[in-house]
Amino acid sequence: MKPVPFDYIRPSTVAEACALLAQDAEARVIAGGQSLVPMLAMRLARPTQLVDILRLPELTGIKQDGDSIVVGATTRQAAAERDALIAAKLPLLAQVFPWVGHPATRRRGTIGGSVAHADPSAEIPLVALTLGADIVLRDVKGETSIKTSEFFLGPMVTAIPHGSLLTAIRFPVWPQQWIGTGFHEVNARHSDFAFVCAAAQVALDDAGRCTACAVGIGGLGEYPVRLDDAAQALVGSDLGDKAIADAVEVAMGKLDIWADLHASADYRRRTGGVLARRALSDARLAASARRQ
Repeated sequence: MKPVPFDYIRPSTVAEACALLAQDAEARVIAGGQSLVPMLAMRLARPTQLVDILRLPELTGIKQDGDSIVVGATTRQAAAERDALIAAKLPLLAQVFPWVGHPATRRRGTIGGSVAHADPSAEIPLVALTLGADIVLRDVKGETSIKTSEFFLGPMVTAIPHGSLLTAIRFPVWPQQWIGTGFHEVNARHSDFAFVCAAAQVALDDAGRCTACAVGIGGLGEYPVRLDDAAQALVGSDLGDKAIADAVEVAMGKLDIWADLHASADYRRRTGGVLARRALSDARLAASARRQ
């Protein structure tokens, strides 16, 4: 199939891009195009115009701003994968990149595009939610931000208001010294869409007890979820296998989980619990190795 006719516009500033989006409710933003272009070809997306923001210099780059790492929306996934600042300050994000699509798509795909696309099983949105990142938005009136816990509303549906542009993702940097991360996913083939994926990050004190914990799962429902109850239960523990299993089991029992042609709800529940436990165990081992 071929896309429906549309106008193509390449604004020269972020302000111009916001003005274009405000004027047309059917306009769509394009940057890397790794998700949007196939949707156009299959006529799943029918925009009146495409607003190309890829070459706007304000929207690319990775920098530290206080206790956060700010990643510009049009930063290529491949560039972030190789970035030393992300490797040092955001180890969980660095860990998932080999699972994000394929090398060819990471060279074109953008960080902001993955978050804005809001695939329920995508790895970058899962990490953003797990770490509690802020999504930075811009419209004709100025800049604002929204928590990831309020950003994902459904499959490929977000809380970006009409006329607003996602400009950056602000990832918090944990201040603790001994930090470890873990990530696991199940899919048909490596780098294909995940059926279920789980990410975890923990921090240990000098005695090996957990001082901070975050764990999230993607692919269970309409958007990724964070297991805050499990994380809270594990803070103060030694992150032993039984403590992890008990905390995850209780948290998983509270979730509504969907089924589709790829997997049943029961399979996703069991697999999500297993992957969350493995991610937390790996995070504990990684933090312990750094502490020694």
